[in-house]
Amino acid sequence: MRSARRGAMAAAVTVALAAVLAAAPGSAAADPTAPPTAGVEVEIPGPEHGTFAGSGHTHVPPEGRDQPASRLTAAEAVADGEVAKVVDNGPIADRLDIVVVGDGYTVAELPRFHADALQKWAELTAVEPYTTYRNLFNVWTVDAVSDQSGVSGDPSPGTLRDTALGSYFWCDDIERLLCVDQDKVDGYVAKAPEADLVLVLANSTKYGGAGYNEPSKTLGYEGISTASAGNEKSGQVAIHETGHSLGKLADEYFYPDYPGYERYVGPEPADSNITTLNADGMADRGAKWHRWLGEQSPDGGTVGAYEGGGYYVTGLRRPTENSMMRSLGKPFNLPGVEAMIAGFYRKARIASPVTPTDRTLRRGDTATALVPRLTGADGRHLTIRWYLDGREVKSLAGRTAVRVSDPALRLLDLRTHTLSLTAEDRTPSVRDRAIARTMRSTVSWTIRL
Repeated sequence: MRSARRGAMAAAVTVALAAVLAAAPGSAAADPTAPPTAGVEVEIPGPEHGTFAGSGHTHVPPEGRDQPASRLTAAEAVADGEVAKVVDNGPIADRLDIVVVGDGYTVAELPRFHADALQKWAELTAVEPYTTYRNLFNVWTVDAVSDQSGVSGDPSPGTLRDTALGSYFWCDDIERLLCVDQDKVDGYVAKAPEADLVLVLANSTKYGGAGYNEPSKTLGYEGISTASAGNEKSGQVAIHETGHSLGKLADEYFYPDYPGYERYVGPEPADSNITTLNADGMADRGAKWHRWLGEQSPDGGTVGAYEGGGYYVTGLRRPTENSMMRSLGKPFNLPGVEAMIAGFYRKARIASPVTPTDRTLRRGDTATALVPRLTGADGRHLTIRWYLDGREVKSLAGRTAVRVSDPALRLLDLRTHTLSLTAEDRTPSVRDRAIARTMRSTVSWTIRL
């Protein structure tokens, strides 16, 4: 039985590796003179009982399997497309908005979909830096009503189900690859007020998922992660995919004993977590994760330059032995945490006006801003400072609301002044100054006694 399982796993990895040859650095697909590959590129999750977080990439049809549109009853149509804000941490313009859409849930199963969405959010926020920065996110659900419960390909390739998003396992003949019809997904995502990241939950306990990590050309979100709602390891797949879509991180796994992947000989990759340099080279040039060299990393071990990454056994190096970008169930390493935080701040602001800024505030008015609380184990919070006409009023530090008549402002004239709040994140998890400069925001009001 064990030999049969190993044989099946080996066959699956062989299929995945054959697919990745079409998309990896140094392959024909990377050659601008080569003909374009049809379909959309997705990442294949690693085998359920293996250690790798992924098995490379392949191209699949964006429309999924050819199947007719679902026919809903009048009652189903009423529930279909309903939007709910299940995690509310502030205005959509200043938060990173995750939209969760379910597939294979009948109208009677929608309460379970909502519970599944919150469970996956709990799994996501159990991993740093999501734990600390969970209050930078809003989470929306969009109800997609399916005629039938479950999704195609579960339990077998011949299993077909009529679902809202056309989700199916055995995509590209890979059992664990869970694909969707992107146009149908977008049709539901467009109903939410905002979308920065999309998670599709299949009503299934079967292990699987996929990473659609190209930004949406129509709706602007960073990517789609698919996952089985009832499989905890599939949730880990989704978190790994956000490392690509939000953190812009490369895969840190590699393929031993596979032709073409013995050694990387290309240029220095743009990805922040793989490099052609060794530790001394990074330190000398001030390159990549040089600021973290020698530090103890949350995924275990010391940050260095470990041979193997970006699918290649040699020629490319990764920061640590085993992080989320290599193995499921592991945390992000220190450079990965920094990259994820940078991704959060590309979408989110940490100071939002509650009191409108488009009118002059008078005596009796209060300037109020919304500043999210960090929820990390270290108890650290954002730094809040107030300024009057550019000069800091130190006695107001830490407050999120100030009355115009507050004695600390010492307004003794009838002229207009500018009152500002600046919130700044000084986390030790970010050492890159360019990233740190993006981690502050300011709100200003015109005031007059």
